[in-house]
Amino acid sequence: MARRRKGRNISGILLLDKPQGISSNKALQQVKHLYFAAKAGHTGALDPLATGMLPICFGEATKFSQFLLNSDKGYRVVGKLGIRTDSCDSTGEVTETLPVKVSKRQLLKALEKFRGDTTQVPSMYSALKHNGQPLYKLARQGIEIEREARDISVFRLDLIRFEDDEVELEIECSKGTYIRNIIDDLGQELGCGAHVSMLRRIGVADYPVDEMVTLEQLEADRAEDKSLDDYLIPMDSPVMHLEEAILDDQSTHYFKHGQAIIYPDLETGDYIRVYDEQDNFLGIAEVDEENMLAPKRLVVSELP
Repeated sequence: MARRRKGRNISGILLLDKPQGISSNKALQQVKHLYFAAKAGHTGALDPLATGMLPICFGEATKFSQFLLNSDKGYRVVGKLGIRTDSCDSTGEVTETLPVKVSKRQLLKALEKFRGDTTQVPSMYSALKHNGQPLYKLARQGIEIEREARDISVFRLDLIRFEDDEVELEIECSKGTYIRNIIDDLGQELGCGAHVSMLRRIGVADYPVDEMVTLEQLEADRAEDKSLDDYLIPMDSPVMHLEEAILDDQSTHYFKHGQAIIYPDLETGDYIRVYDEQDNFLGIAEVDEENMLAPKRLVVSELP
């Protein structure tokens, strides 16, 4: 007999403003406990050093978290020039110290090389896995694994501040871009080394920054017996960029039972977000080779 999961069956997405000093998983567990949620997961880890937007998916929303993992991100970062570390941030061991003799003109010229489509070798201190082990755990053991360069895109890179040995930037980039690698590479380009001293994620997909909620807010509301569910964003928000299909009652019945259905004017291979005529989100589908709308991720109706 299957063990019954403890907690509430709630679905939706919380935009957590992750605090500094804790892992994304610890932040997730604290939020899950505050909501007494049966199922929850985060979308794209932030380092303990980093703060900012960490979408937490509850219940059925976890089925669509991949769309957030694959979405573009935005960051505010402060790089400290003159010091290079093994982790490329202030939590690592200093590996090199050099004098800083950089003009603003030199900095602006160097930044040009990081805009647009480039490649990047992931850091050994990333959460990527090798044979099931996170690279950062291997790095702490002094183990170096060869990593392949990845294609990344930096859509926007703005210089916010340049004072003495500090450089503050705002960056909008594609998934899989490591900001600390950009700062480390920038330091190498400038000939003085650099590391991340502050990192804040200020954007995931199109989610608004002002809808982020802190752990302190959640704890305070919980202490006052206020509903935390009011902070949740609908579970279809990660897929709002997809084309929409609305099904009649008969098609809804077949679709909810996992059967492909006929739907006009669709392009093969496209993902579609699907609703019934009462505007209930049913899940996402893919247009198959026979031009049928085939279910890929279905929302399971929650029990009362």
